[in-house]
Amino acid sequence: MAVKIQEALKEVVSRMEKMSIQTPLLDAEVLLCHVLKKERYFLYTHRNDCLTDEQVSLFLTLIEKRINGMPVQYITNTQEFMGLDFYVKEGVLIPRADTEILVESVIEWAKKRNNEPIRVADLGAGSGAITISLAKYIKKSYVYSVDISPVALAIAKRNAQYNETNNITFLEGDLFEPLRKEKIEGKIDLLVSNPPYIPRDEIEKLQIEVAKHEPKLALDGGIDGLDYYRRIIDEAMFFVKKGGCIALEVGHDQGDRVKVMMMEKGCYRDIKKIKDLAGIERVVTATL
Repeated sequence: MAVKIQEALKEVVSRMEKMSIQTPLLDAEVLLCHVLKKERYFLYTHRNDCLTDEQVSLFLTLIEKRINGMPVQYITNTQEFMGLDFYVKEGVLIPRADTEILVESVIEWAKKRNNEPIRVADLGAGSGAITISLAKYIKKSYVYSVDISPVALAIAKRNAQYNETNNITFLEGDLFEPLRKEKIEGKIDLLVSNPPYIPRDEIEKLQIEVAKHEPKLALDGGIDGLDYYRRIIDEAMFFVKKGGCIALEVGHDQGDRVKVMMMEKGCYRDIKKIKDLAGIERVVTATL
């Protein structure tokens, strides 16, 4: 028996609601669009169109994955960030809209540099969302993009090619180690990072989408969530030029502690905490 688009959506949304999926209609529509290779408006203008048996089968398979906690982005292998499309899969952190605050803040900093060439280091490339956005939107930029995960770097390179950015060098290794091998101490104008910052004991308490599917390597910030900030703040001074900028994304309650870490070093100036539209501190920046 043929199933219409509106009927298929109604049935699966009902199932997803019972399983406490937070955005059942949106998720169902995104997954059906993925099956049909159509935009969402198509579902409203063709709600009485019938799905093929193959389409119904694939749609239900994807819905089952979602009900079992897999994020929609991993199912569709795509996530939008800063107006760009990124390929994502398990093994790489899904880019968040919150991280756009970090990117936007350093783009504003770069605009004040009188069109000078800007050498950027992004520690923790992940999918390449930060790296590629900065390479794309900062004029005369060159980005060194570092990640310890070969899986993440492979995905980041794929995204760089898709988004036509060739002003990037991808480096595999732990934080500053690959930059040291490149012999670029004291040559970085802008250092950015969205490091792992979830306290270790809190990871399992996160939403199932995050706790069970996103890479713990990209989440685990140590006992108090601040391990990577300590390491970055300790070493950044050796890589960033005088007058250069360091910008770090932080957890919702970590801004003050990261600011204090910078103040205690004595070399960081003009330390600022930047809030998102909800008034939550998302980014800490400083000048060397």
